[in-house]
Amino acid sequence: MTGSIASPLPHVSLPALLGLRDGNDPDLWARIRAAQLLAGRQRALLLLAAHLIGAAMVALLLQGRAPLVPVMLWTVAAASLAVGTAVRRLRVRNYPGGYADLPAMRGPIMEALALGIVWAALPLAFAPYIDVTTALALHIVMAVLMAATALAMVSLVMAATAFIGMTALTAAIALTLAGSLLGAIADLLFAALLCVATFDRARALALLHVADVTLAERDETVGLLLRDFDDTSPDWLWQTDAARRIIDPSPRFAAACGRDRADIADRPLLEILAGDGWSTGRVAPALRELASRLQNRESFRDLDLPVVVDGELRCWQIAASPRRDADGHFGGFRGVASDVTEERASAAKIARLAHYDTLTGLPNRLFVNEALTDALARAEHGRTRCAFMMIDLDRFKAVNDTLGHPVGDRLLGKVSERLALLVTECELVGRLGGDEFAVVVRDASDPQHVEGLARTIIDTLSRPYEVDQHTLYIGASVGVATSPRDGRSAETLIRSADLALYRSKDQGGGVFHAYEPQLHADAEERRVLEMALRKALENGELYIDYQPVVDARSGALRGFEALLRWRHPAFGQIPPSKFIPIAEEARLIAMIGEWVVRTACAEAATWPDGVRVAVNVSPEQLHNPQFVTIVSDALATSGLPARSLELEVTESVFLREGTGAVRVLGEILDLGVGLSLDDFGTGYSSLGYLSSTRFSSIKIDRSFVQTAAAGRVEAIAIIRAVVAMADSLDMTTTAEGVETEAELRMVQDLGCRSIQGYYFGRPLPVAEARALAMRHVQTRAA
Repeated sequence: MTGSIASPLPHVSLPALLGLRDGNDPDLWARIRAAQLLAGRQRALLLLAAHLIGAAMVALLLQGRAPLVPVMLWTVAAASLAVGTAVRRLRVRNYPGGYADLPAMRGPIMEALALGIVWAALPLAFAPYIDVTTALALHIVMAVLMAATALAMVSLVMAATAFIGMTALTAAIALTLAGSLLGAIADLLFAALLCVATFDRARALALLHVADVTLAERDETVGLLLRDFDDTSPDWLWQTDAARRIIDPSPRFAAACGRDRADIADRPLLEILAGDGWSTGRVAPALRELASRLQNRESFRDLDLPVVVDGELRCWQIAASPRRDADGHFGGFRGVASDVTEERASAAKIARLAHYDTLTGLPNRLFVNEALTDALARAEHGRTRCAFMMIDLDRFKAVNDTLGHPVGDRLLGKVSERLALLVTECELVGRLGGDEFAVVVRDASDPQHVEGLARTIIDTLSRPYEVDQHTLYIGASVGVATSPRDGRSAETLIRSADLALYRSKDQGGGVFHAYEPQLHADAEERRVLEMALRKALENGELYIDYQPVVDARSGALRGFEALLRWRHPAFGQIPPSKFIPIAEEARLIAMIGEWVVRTACAEAATWPDGVRVAVNVSPEQLHNPQFVTIVSDALATSGLPARSLELEVTESVFLREGTGAVRVLGEILDLGVGLSLDDFGTGYSSLGYLSSTRFSSIKIDRSFVQTAAAGRVEAIAIIRAVVAMADSLDMTTTAEGVETEAELRMVQDLGCRSIQGYYFGRPLPVAEARALAMRHVQTRAA
């Protein structure tokens, strides 16, 4: 809504039209200036074309008559100024609210003066080199250019007259010096006519814009009046006198204030809006801004104002402009207001949903990122440090898998409650998603505080939880990154904390780890290896070695364990301990594992009957519902008897899969394939696994063999117990890592049936393993 424009239309003064000062209605002239500047932008290309064509014509006229270098310099200067002016004009966008202040008019004026100086220098600088005919042609070009400039800059009167006046004056001086006084007078008269025409046209455009503003205001006023009488409309009108007292309050305005019309008539507007705060001086900042706008007689719009109505806090949106009569005298304000309480409440709710996690009520990932960005900016400004913690719950997936997601969700709620109690005003805790949480430490100048907080989080989250009559035990792993050492941006700091968390999880969980530069190098190495591993199978870089498994008493060959190997052409031999975890994380293990099963079966089919092959199976492979089909197809394709194949699994299979592992392994047993429990005793051993799955053998980890050979009583007792249990369940025990004769004798004395280790043979290439199998048959036959 704009200031009231009375009829008839106001007088358009020359200083206001030229952009030197405001007219009687500053708001109106601010809008007129915006329209003038935008009109100048629309004709920028016309002005550019006129000046470029004029400069080209001048260069042609002076060719051969004046020195080339000065002519080229002048041409380049004129063209550059014209292009620069056009570019700046085209960059002008719509002004905020459709208003432009007086300083905005200075740019076009300075541009016109610069262009005028270049063209004014033309007839004076090259006067010694041109004759009368050429001079006349140059003045014709300049006259046409002045006319084109008047047309292109008609809305910018001061800029147009500055260019025309300067160009015409120097041209007249040049003509006078050449003895053509009549030509000089004609030139000045032509320029004067152009200036008068420009002023008249600009005044007409200004009056037209005033009429448009008046019509738009009247339409808006009529619309507001109609809405004021519409019971369903949230808007109402109000107006004040010059002393800012309410005059003629409408019924809608009085109802919105919760008062009678007579009660608010002739009362100060600020007093009505301030309520009880009027006497105490305790008013909202928005009300102080409103008071300032009213005092300065400035227009305003979309001002949100808190108002207490009948004891309830409401939010009004208010807009107004000063009223002036035909002589420009201030008569008060006229405005419109609406109750936007519900809209603001809905917006606040949407903003909360956008920044807070609906499950836990904690700040979400977006809010955490914004808080971290703000903390980094404050830390950099204050030359301090901030920190970022990433928290991942240990063993949370087992809760979801066994008790269901509703229980898991309630557990997350209890975790969030504990975390919220641990942080102070210096920290912010949020949920990133899933079972990942984060803490933004705004002041990390004390490393001991950060470390203590990380330890407290782990200890607190590791205490038992009571959820739906279930006692649940989980843990937490934490990764910490500190600015500016570990990153100066939110993205970098989060990545550093994530790498530190990865190291904590890799160490078994339940610990915290601070970021180190080596973690980034390790991550980069993993990324490079993953990319190479995706092509390793296709490029024939993977192969299998076979390590002999022999009888503990006779030393006779019983079979081989297939061991996957990777030789990269650039990186060389890469150990399985490095690339197998990468294959599992990158979901490549299923494809590689299938290749190993098929290749090992095809090779074992060439061995003599009775020599078995054992293949390690990753827990990830059992996620594939087609794994049993893959095994059966490999046996059928190769012709290998099922009894000659043994699959080795670790105890982690049961932890990750629950009863699903038992089902899959049961189907494999139904094929006639043997099962071996690898690395028994090093993980989460449970006799339940042995009773639920018919394993054919148990492999004792090399760590027990080595410690038992060193005389450790506990290791000896464990091996003896495992052997006794395996014998009672009709299972074979295989001791891994036997490397010395002392270890051999020890495992023989403890009753192990099979042995595997460097003492009997290192992993062999396929040709050597095949030859060993053949020699075993020949030895047995002899």
